[in-house]
Amino acid sequence: MNQADAPGAVSRRGFLKVAAAAGGALMVGFWPGEGEAAAGAPAGLNAYIAIGADDSIVLTMPKVEMGQGTYTSIPMLIAEELEVDMDKIQLRHAPPDAKVYGAPFGDQFTGGSLTIRTLYEPMRQTGAAARMVLLQAAANQWSVAADSCRAEHGAVLHAASGRRLKYGQLAAAAAKLPAPHQVALKDARDFKLVGKPLKRLDARGKTDGTAQFGIDAQVKGMKVAAVAACPVIGGKLKSVDDAKARKLRGVRQVVRLDNAVAVVADNYWYARQGMAALEIVWDEGPNARLSTDDVRDTMVLALRKAGHVARNDGDAMGVLMAAGQRIEALYLNPMLAHATMEPMNCTVHVKGDGTAEIWTGSQVPARARDEAARVLGLAPDKVTLHNHLLGGGFGRRLYTDYVVQAAAIAKQVKAPVKLVWSREDDIQHGPLRGLYAHSVWALLGADGKPVALSHKIAGPSNLAAFAPGWLKDGLDTDNVEGSDNFSYDIPHLRSEYVQEDGPVPTAFWRGVGPTRNMTVLEGFMDELAVLARQDPLAYRLSLLEQQPRAAQVLQVAARKAGWGEPLPPRHGRGIALMRAWGTYLAQVVEVAVGDDGEVAVKRVVCAVDCGQVVNPDTVVAQIQSGINYGLTAGLFGAITLKDGRVEQSNFHDYPILRINQTPRIEVELIASGEAPGGIGEPGTAGVGAALTNAVYAATGVRVRELPLRAELLKKA
Repeated sequence: MNQADAPGAVSRRGFLKVAAAAGGALMVGFWPGEGEAAAGAPAGLNAYIAIGADDSIVLTMPKVEMGQGTYTSIPMLIAEELEVDMDKIQLRHAPPDAKVYGAPFGDQFTGGSLTIRTLYEPMRQTGAAARMVLLQAAANQWSVAADSCRAEHGAVLHAASGRRLKYGQLAAAAAKLPAPHQVALKDARDFKLVGKPLKRLDARGKTDGTAQFGIDAQVKGMKVAAVAACPVIGGKLKSVDDAKARKLRGVRQVVRLDNAVAVVADNYWYARQGMAALEIVWDEGPNARLSTDDVRDTMVLALRKAGHVARNDGDAMGVLMAAGQRIEALYLNPMLAHATMEPMNCTVHVKGDGTAEIWTGSQVPARARDEAARVLGLAPDKVTLHNHLLGGGFGRRLYTDYVVQAAAIAKQVKAPVKLVWSREDDIQHGPLRGLYAHSVWALLGADGKPVALSHKIAGPSNLAAFAPGWLKDGLDTDNVEGSDNFSYDIPHLRSEYVQEDGPVPTAFWRGVGPTRNMTVLEGFMDELAVLARQDPLAYRLSLLEQQPRAAQVLQVAARKAGWGEPLPPRHGRGIALMRAWGTYLAQVVEVAVGDDGEVAVKRVVCAVDCGQVVNPDTVVAQIQSGINYGLTAGLFGAITLKDGRVEQSNFHDYPILRINQTPRIEVELIASGEAPGGIGEPGTAGVGAALTNAVYAATGVRVRELPLRAELLKKA
């Protein structure tokens, strides 16, 4: 999601609140935006710092941790300004509350590579404000000027007298002070934590098994539910004979839903056994003959329609009609599943007192609670949701279908119920990354450079369903990101999107719009370089005179990868540039293609300029993770439909990159004083084109639709 296009973008000013909690604790919150104070109520509280009289420091995390390092990077920002040691910090999941934790979008969600981009200043200001009131409290007690005191390691010191007070000793007094009107932040040159490689705060629990994910939830008297959904997209339940299932050991109840059947049992094994004994008849509905070809044809035909124009420099369509060296290409992005490590799960307890409790892991905890409350017929404030660590999100847990289904089941059961989807359930019934078609045209001048380029995209709009208020004059800004801000200097440039929704439920998928668009446009840039008979790197650099950050990442990646050095036969290097989420990134992929057409990725070199880095270890880990996720899709990933059914079901036919298939990945971080950019998705978005370009260099075969197919790459 494009931060610049979303409503309520974070400003550089705001107001703070300082308050006392039970036990005399100091609590500090920061609300970004201007004007809310006069209105009398904050629009969205981003974080709390709670400092207890016992010196405890508890930070409430406004974003969720799903492996991306949020539970380390956000505390680093606060601790940097608060002057406390990271090992003294305790973390707390934020409760579901979009009004309190929904800034800057008014929706409490984690995604879009937005966390550090939107919280970099607010979290630092929160820490600095707490430090300032603690300094003032100490100064008041000592009857000295606040600027004669300093904070370090969770205490205030008065150098002239040698006096020292711990934060816990000052918390009660500090909580009574007004919030500072102006908050002074450190200069980057004085950072002690930010920019340093620090160990993840969540690593110990994930190593020793004490970390709690949604699937770990245990409630007294809990039952477990397995579910069978209609195998055809959009189908319904017609009838079910559950006589055999109800006789099985441990099976307690069979629950009928509109498009599914759930078996509730004493444990998951019993529930699966009961599921296998059901005799179900489905109403397959209107999509019983739907195929991948049908979806593909729909998207290709949609390219003939007029769409929303996201960028229109010069007169691209007029110039493209002129005589000259012109190239036109059709690219396709396949449907993909998310395949998170932790299966979808949700535990719901509908109590007899008109309340309910939920235990799950969600990227949108407030939405999850509200949607469950709607199903249960309860007011949201009657539903308590306990959010957990997420065993992978990738956009999948932005959706609440599994929470809604768990609530619908629990509504009919007089006990807490944990719903667990199998891997097969999620791959075959969860929302997918949609299929997109791209038409790309270019006209080259006498020097081989593009004079005009048009990029037209057709496919479903996830933004229209997820957050229609974020559409910009009807345009899905996510679907054109990476295209509407294409970096190269092309006089006539047009980017256009045609919304074409269909029966297949679709979702955001790690890297969202840029993953699709960068794969297409950077592959096409290689096609233009070949047509112009120029080196792909030199060709790109000749078009980036106005983009020094983009040029630099290309040069650094190419140099580190040994660009231009000879390789054995059927080996190749491919290069690609990625610009999105405020980050510039270039990747060089090196492949070896066997005579049988099988592709082995040997090495990936990545240069990253993401502005100010908070934790370099996190950045490197995110890039490595994103590259592996993107390579998995590029080498293997494709969901196909036959007779309205998803044909893939688990890792045997929807494989992921294995350890022995993983290339050597080298990441070079470029020091930058620019504002922080996003880092969770760029690695995935940048690798697809570098992969296909490397395959072309090795084989001379141009791939315009992933995943790679060995039969097309066999040695002639």
